[in-house]
Amino acid sequence: MFLAFKEIKHEKLRYGLIVLMILLISYLIFMLSSLAIGLADENTEAIESWQAQKVVLNKNANISMSQSILTKDDVAAADLTENEAFVGEMSVVAKSKKRTSISAQFLGVKSNQFIYKSQELVAGRKAKNQHEVTVDEAFKQKGYHLGDKLKLNDSKQEYKIVGFVKNAKINIAPIVYGSLATWKKLRVAMPNVVASTIISKNANYKFNHKNAKTYELKTFINKLPGYTAQNMTFEMMIGFLMIISLIIIAVFLYILTMQKMHNYAVMRAQGIPTKTLVNATISQAVILVLSGVLIGLILMELTTIAMPPVVPMKFTPLIMIVGVVGMLVMGIIGSLIPVRSILKVDPAKAIGE
Repeated sequence: MFLAFKEIKHEKLRYGLIVLMILLISYLIFMLSSLAIGLADENTEAIESWQAQKVVLNKNANISMSQSILTKDDVAAADLTENEAFVGEMSVVAKSKKRTSISAQFLGVKSNQFIYKSQELVAGRKAKNQHEVTVDEAFKQKGYHLGDKLKLNDSKQEYKIVGFVKNAKINIAPIVYGSLATWKKLRVAMPNVVASTIISKNANYKFNHKNAKTYELKTFINKLPGYTAQNMTFEMMIGFLMIISLIIIAVFLYILTMQKMHNYAVMRAQGIPTKTLVNATISQAVILVLSGVLIGLILMELTTIAMPPVVPMKFTPLIMIVGVVGMLVMGIIGSLIPVRSILKVDPAKAIGE
């Protein structure tokens, strides 16, 4: 370790450039990871706030809540407890005078069921009638206020915002909570239509009758539009960045090692064990990676503070740990490439040159 520090101190510019490259890569990894987690959470915020475990949909709806319709016949035999709730979903455009239009998901719920009761309000109160709605706090960030009146799609009916709800997003879109009766009107549903889905908090709940079929929550989430493709894209980018960091560390250390082969030969001739030289090289990699990653962590924390709330970014302790450990592993693996050259040093030949 002493030899590694001594060498880094002597060659500040060279090793500083390596630290800079590691800093940029680690910062980008932290940024992409935070965005990936933030976007994934915005797909499932509402579902997680409901503590859902099972989802009952129309078996012909391709595991999509927005395409699912459950009729009275489908749910006639359903045994609903306090852990189950009907939900009607449809995409809407919320419009209000002097306000920006917002693409949202309207969810119709029953006031005596747990989804209505589980709404975590940050302001206002819950809707009490068909002409009142509660909305995700994203509406507040867009300039909406309590008491504002919305029109949904081409409906002439106005709905009053009486509350802002925390963690009310699904498919990255903010939710407008209203009544099931309102959902039926907006959907122009047939009289025998009950809801889009049954959501259950009971992990053992199962209901299959006529067109109704029960799905695991994980299956439902993975079928959310773009959810799986989005996560795989971010994972591939982060993976490539890890590989790039390995290559950069390996190339830089290899070049520096080749330039110092004569010095290594002299030290070997002086009786310094190969193990010491190998440890010095690996220690260099660890010091450089830790320096770059720690500076990257500081920059990422500052970025998180500076980012506006509308940016879906979540910089969690898990991202920090996985990022630091991943970069360290890549650094150690990268340092093993020049180590092979050190092991092959021939003191007599190198000194003779």
